[in-house]
Amino acid sequence: MNDRIAQALTKLFDRHRIVFWYDAKQELRNDFEALALPGVEKLELANNEYGVKYRILREQPGQKFLLYRQGPQPADLDNWLLDVQLSHGEFRTDQVAIWLSDLELGLEFTDMVKAHAEFFHGLKRKEDLKKLLASDDTTGQIRLKMLAVCAGCEPHMDSVMENLLQELADGRDEKIRLIVRCSLDGFLWEQMSRSYGYKSDEPGIRDFVIELFKSCYAMGTDGQVKLTGDAMVFLKRWKDSRKFEGCFETLSGECAEVLGIEQDLAKRDFRELIELDYFRLIDQKIISDLVREVAAQTVSSGEVSLWVRQRRQGHWYHEYSHFYEALDYAAQFTYALGQVKLSMESLAEGVQRYSRVWYQLDQLYRKFMYHVRMLSQASMMSALIDHIENLYTNNYLLKLGDRFQTCVDTAFRWDATPVHRQHEFFNHWVRPFLQKDKKVCVIISDAMRYEIGEELLGLIRQEDRYSAEIEPVLSMLPSYTQLGMAALLPNKELAIADNESSTVLVDGQTSQGLNNRRKILALGVRGKTGSALTAEDFLSMPREGDDGYRSLFSSNDVVYIYHNRIDAVGDKRDSEGRVFEAVEDALGELVKIIRKLSTANATNMLVTSDHGFLYQNRPIEESDFSGVDAEGEQILFQDRRFVFGKGLVEKSSLHTFTPQQLGLVGEVEVQIPKSINRLRLKGSGSRFVHGGASLQEVVIPVLKINKKRQSDITVVEVDILRGASSVITSGQFAVTMYQAGPVTEKVQPRMLRAGIYTEAGALISDSHDLTFDLTSDNPRERELQVRFVLTHKADAANGQEVILRLEEQHAGTSHYKEYKSLRYLIRRSFTSDFDF
Repeated sequence: MNDRIAQALTKLFDRHRIVFWYDAKQELRNDFEALALPGVEKLELANNEYGVKYRILREQPGQKFLLYRQGPQPADLDNWLLDVQLSHGEFRTDQVAIWLSDLELGLEFTDMVKAHAEFFHGLKRKEDLKKLLASDDTTGQIRLKMLAVCAGCEPHMDSVMENLLQELADGRDEKIRLIVRCSLDGFLWEQMSRSYGYKSDEPGIRDFVIELFKSCYAMGTDGQVKLTGDAMVFLKRWKDSRKFEGCFETLSGECAEVLGIEQDLAKRDFRELIELDYFRLIDQKIISDLVREVAAQTVSSGEVSLWVRQRRQGHWYHEYSHFYEALDYAAQFTYALGQVKLSMESLAEGVQRYSRVWYQLDQLYRKFMYHVRMLSQASMMSALIDHIENLYTNNYLLKLGDRFQTCVDTAFRWDATPVHRQHEFFNHWVRPFLQKDKKVCVIISDAMRYEIGEELLGLIRQEDRYSAEIEPVLSMLPSYTQLGMAALLPNKELAIADNESSTVLVDGQTSQGLNNRRKILALGVRGKTGSALTAEDFLSMPREGDDGYRSLFSSNDVVYIYHNRIDAVGDKRDSEGRVFEAVEDALGELVKIIRKLSTANATNMLVTSDHGFLYQNRPIEESDFSGVDAEGEQILFQDRRFVFGKGLVEKSSLHTFTPQQLGLVGEVEVQIPKSINRLRLKGSGSRFVHGGASLQEVVIPVLKINKKRQSDITVVEVDILRGASSVITSGQFAVTMYQAGPVTEKVQPRMLRAGIYTEAGALISDSHDLTFDLTSDNPRERELQVRFVLTHKADAANGQEVILRLEEQHAGTSHYKEYKSLRYLIRRSFTSDFDF
């Protein structure tokens, strides 16, 4: 006991020169007499008050005194030392007094401590509270900090509620029971009323969260709102918190069931829900309705893109991203198909029109099917999938194939001048670098058809300091790997081997395999050095050392890198259905290869392909197979889309080419099934095919890439459009943001945080994370309306100027800097409290 008294008195003397000690129960005299505090003189009060007062105030004004009285404190009128006592400290030995002393709180907090005695019985709770206390805390502030200790969080009501809601979601109640046990529940509900407008005859955390979801949903659907704008701001912050998002999702689901949200949504138009994301059911409703609308073509592509873009900001987007993206691509595909005219007069016109416009339909279809395949519940979109499949196959693929086949049938030679042919690749694109003593790297991605190359073009241009151009090339026919790979090497003559191997000879030498291609490359570079390797080997190479990739490029003038992701997956019956996923992987790998090449000082790069491909997601119908089999004097080799032989018999559904017509030497003839038809072949896949003469198979890209020394990336500018008024008169305030130009490969999106602040920097509204990534050339389509909800803190700023501030995050940090701002005047009447 004596040690605790000494400790408590020492703390008091840190703040006071004179301390009074009334031993009301007359049981601590021995402790007083045994007490020895350095620098403190002990005096007992026993009818000597006047003399003591003179001594402590006049004779020894700098000395510390402990004034002990055995018995209770005299009445104020009889207390000669009352003025001294009031201006100095008092030591009390009851439990409340000890707590106050331990916390270094004044006697004015006695009643508060008594009211919450249970809280202070916990030693750790008391220690945690002490860490939070400040010298100027009010009773209310201390109670809020006690709430925070009970809830295990920061002393803010939002934090207290987040932790209590987390406990509710976990099915526990220890924290709220502790709050009740510590008699803090009354204060909690008082603060809930003040902070969020929550009032109830039987208040509870579950009741609050139901009312929270109900009111916030009502705010967005013109329903009855009981809570304040601060409640909506809290809900937005809560659902966007990474720490509490799981808790939000759990309680959102429970409240959706209690509030009958599913039944309410069934009566609503999805358009009025686009800005709401409080319930998972909202996304399901929007997706369900959009599937029907897109399939029925009752909404425009532009509308769907806008809605999808708005949903990307929502809480549940990550869960439904593939649904939204599939819908967006489906709408774009339908619109694009309605705009095209699939007509041409020659091979050259077909190739050129495909490389300018028509390829987009294959690209949109691919992107749609990729996201469909990523869905866990694709059956929900079955009607739309069937619709897009029918349009793609019957209105595009088959029509385009038939019309291009007409040009193929009437062409004397396989030629589309002015479009370059694939066998000219080395002389036209590679040799000019060597003649200028410049090194060049060639990346050949197996089965990268033109539309994939065009997407790669955009990805490369997005990279800082990279420029890239694309050009269509007419592949060799048949459009299969051995011939395409051979044509990309230096060559004078190409011939199909006169046997059953389908091997291609380059100037009489076999081109099968990496070693043979290295030999051909070494012979063809004429005084320069060349090498070839696989993409897997290149990606696994270290940077430095004799076996490093920097050494490889420093010792060779031209390097061929063979990349095989798409064809490796698509050309197998068991995996052909995953070819579009393989395309996504291939694009990522190609960008990775290009980045790695640049670290080896490879500034000149070419990316091309050996051939393209046809792909239809659904099983091939009987009508898609050729009705006849190839016949002739000798059948050397047969695939789904071509036949090698001699003396081949001409048939109506097959087109026969002499080797001379195809730019080949030798005697091997080629037959191609017309349009998009397949030949029957056991054990082979039929959805992914190549070798034929469709535009998808024979139009391949050549990308010419250059690495620059200086940065060429900028970020799009954003402005705040001031409306007709600069006055805020209600609790909700809408502002239009304007993206100054479209986002392109070299003009990147800008991410900003928006909020309304006072002059002192206090946030008085909800905060919005905004992404400006619009690509439209139409200025009206680059406007974004943002609705702010003011909190109760805005009341203190009534009649004052406030600042709408756009802030941008410092790269690689959590800090923000101001990007732009605009001033407004708040002028709200009392009726604005009802505008939610």
